[in-house]
Amino acid sequence: MEIRRVQMTGGSSYVITLPKTWIASLNVKKNDPLGVLVQPDGTLLVTKNVNGDQIHRVKELMVDNQTDPQYFLRLLIGTYIAGYNAIRISTKERIPGQIRIKIREFSGMVIGPECVEETEQSILLKDLLNPLEMPFENSLKRMFVIVKGMHHDAIEALLKDDTALAEDVIDRDNDVDRLFWLIARQTNMIMQNIHLSRKMNISIVRMLPYYQVGRIMERVGDHGVRTAHNARKMTSEDIGPDISAHLLTASNAAIAVFEKSIESFFNHDSIKANRVIESIHQLEENYSVINEEILNLPATVAVPIRNITDSIRRTGEYSADIAENVINYEMMGDSN
Repeated sequence: MEIRRVQMTGGSSYVITLPKTWIASLNVKKNDPLGVLVQPDGTLLVTKNVNGDQIHRVKELMVDNQTDPQYFLRLLIGTYIAGYNAIRISTKERIPGQIRIKIREFSGMVIGPECVEETEQSILLKDLLNPLEMPFENSLKRMFVIVKGMHHDAIEALLKDDTALAEDVIDRDNDVDRLFWLIARQTNMIMQNIHLSRKMNISIVRMLPYYQVGRIMERVGDHGVRTAHNARKMTSEDIGPDISAHLLTASNAAIAVFEKSIESFFNHDSIKANRVIESIHQLEENYSVINEEILNLPATVAVPIRNITDSIRRTGEYSADIAENVINYEMMGDSN
């Protein structure tokens, strides 16, 4: 840290000098305007970006015939989440067919990036989405509706032997991932450009719990998928009416707690969040009853039921994690 002493000029104005290396790195000239932003912690942010324009960042990815397609897909997702505005994929010869397939797959998996230029040796993906058009709250609320529906329908698919519904639950996980990746991307973009947080009307302190709750919600969605996968391994006749009833009761209770935790988050209600945490232990009786009843079932049925029970339990536990986040961040005194 460089220490600069405050000086007075004109009898009423306080000034400090700026580091020469910083001036040179941004090519700041005499009489150039600089923006000064007061941060919540009392620090000052000095920026050349006085208009708050979005920072344009391009990621270059080189590929060849030896590039692993699945690893390449993960690189694309990572680059997207990192907040790059454009991704250029290049090769010295011709882009392999499997790489092109993964590029199309990637475009369908995320929100925003589209192919705007394409030749035999290069492809340019550009993000056409304005981050301001997708507020964090809207994305999280949509995630909640999808995830809640996934859990409800996964149990219904099990109890009604509806394989098509189970497959639909599994497919919906893509929508959950798309929304969480968008939240993660916007989080990184705000960390790189403080102006964006002001334009989205959200402070950095408030932004972090949205990301954390989104991450937890994405995991809850994964357990909905796990339930759907296990539901396809057996029929309602294999389970029997008693265990079916207990599974439905346990699932409804976990979903109710999940819903209350999300309500406490959006309403900034730490008291309700505390009630959610206190109520989690009450769900244990439901799981214990099911686990005792499956002891007499064959392993081909008992194991999937135990997996489903575990996913229902994890949904309740994740709800408590969301509630804890509500209390922690409300105590920071920033609810803007």
